[in-house]
Amino acid sequence: MTADAQTRLHSFADDALGEHDAVALAELVRSGERSPRELAAAAVERARKVEELAAVAYESYAKPLLPAERTGPLYGVPTFMKDNADIAGMPTTHGAQAFQAKPARAHGAYTRQFLSAGMTVLGKSTLPEFGFNATTEPPFARPTRNPWHTGYSVGGSSGGSAALVASGVVPIAHGNDGGGSIRIPAACTGLVGLKPSRGRHIDSALTRKLPVNIVSEGVLTRTVRDTAAYTAAAEQYWSNAALPPIGYVEGPGSTPLRIALLLENIGGSVPAGPTRDAVEKVAVTLESHGHHVEPVAMPFDNALETAFLQYWGLLATFVASTGKLADRTFDAARLDDLTLGLRRYFLRSAWRTPAMLYRLRAAAATYQRALGPYDAVLLPTLGHETPELGYLSPTVPFETLLDRLRTYVSFTPINNITGTPAITLPAGRTPTGLPIGIQLASTHGNERTLLELAYLLEAEQPFPRLGQ
Repeated sequence: MTADAQTRLHSFADDALGEHDAVALAELVRSGERSPRELAAAAVERARKVEELAAVAYESYAKPLLPAERTGPLYGVPTFMKDNADIAGMPTTHGAQAFQAKPARAHGAYTRQFLSAGMTVLGKSTLPEFGFNATTEPPFARPTRNPWHTGYSVGGSSGGSAALVASGVVPIAHGNDGGGSIRIPAACTGLVGLKPSRGRHIDSALTRKLPVNIVSEGVLTRTVRDTAAYTAAAEQYWSNAALPPIGYVEGPGSTPLRIALLLENIGGSVPAGPTRDAVEKVAVTLESHGHHVEPVAMPFDNALETAFLQYWGLLATFVASTGKLADRTFDAARLDDLTLGLRRYFLRSAWRTPAMLYRLRAAAATYQRALGPYDAVLLPTLGHETPELGYLSPTVPFETLLDRLRTYVSFTPINNITGTPAITLPAGRTPTGLPIGIQLASTHGNERTLLELAYLLEAEQPFPRLGQ
């Protein structure tokens, strides 16, 4: 464990993992220089050294889930899955204490796709209750801390995965994104976080039942090539015939692109200070490489924001109302205040549900009309800098917390609603030394362009890493 100025916490060391990314570790395994068990043992040791981060929801260190075959391109690389994915033999809590979780009987559909890459699963990572919050601070347990400054939020909802990757425990970890849940923690911790297009990967059984599918599965990594390698591996296992193939993206593209610069959020305001500066600096970098960047207006207003919050409330209501049917031990009274508050928020306007669903479904056409002519869109990930722990805690009075979330999470939901891909990349630091993330988004199915641009930005300014 290394603590810098008593605020940073990481586990990078001169061990079997070293400073390698997942692609490099897989190559070491293929060459026989390292074994999967060596890498798993090193990751377990690292996880124990940064236990203070409280990023592990369930550990299976004594019996890690080893790949069934040695054919995956990331064979032998240690990883964690988020605690809302079913893994046979491991409990799935969804970050909640409202029921007594039992070990899953079988792998979920997406879990099988994830495992096809050949990685070794050491356990499950933390998330806020049912993924509803943009921070990972359960009221019944220790908060998951940001490795860059342990007094600050790690983001959410894939907060545990972000902490484990950023602190060096593993080079890659699972996340999913229903409102920014991959991109928000990636921005908070200086990682690469790709939210794929709707339908790019296999959906969970629950996601397939949603009236509007806002959830995408993916990973958080420290390098663009790890994200590209995983994306290609997942596509080899299963691909959606309705989407253009991505393939293995290995570097920047060569075609000049037309890129929209979007600084205004759904609420009509523009981030100030370091957040805006980071986006504008990236715009200059892109232009210096021959791309045309032009400012555009936000094509949506706060009516879409309200519809999304109502939908979030609908999901919370579904959880609270049907939990007993799924698990007899479920007790709605043990849900946290945010989940219960979202339920009340929805019930106050439940009569608007048909209009809310219509607005959400119509957003994709609006996005295509306004932003479809562009190859990519450059925009902030977050509405302001990463906050301290407690600022977004579910114990904050609901109306206050909702107002804070409206400002903080004011960019990422657009791509969940429209089903379009978006990637968060590190692009600067706050005055306190925390990473700042920016987003690149595109039209449905165009992840390849986003990965090519990500390679360009990574080469222009290598992403920061703890311990450097």
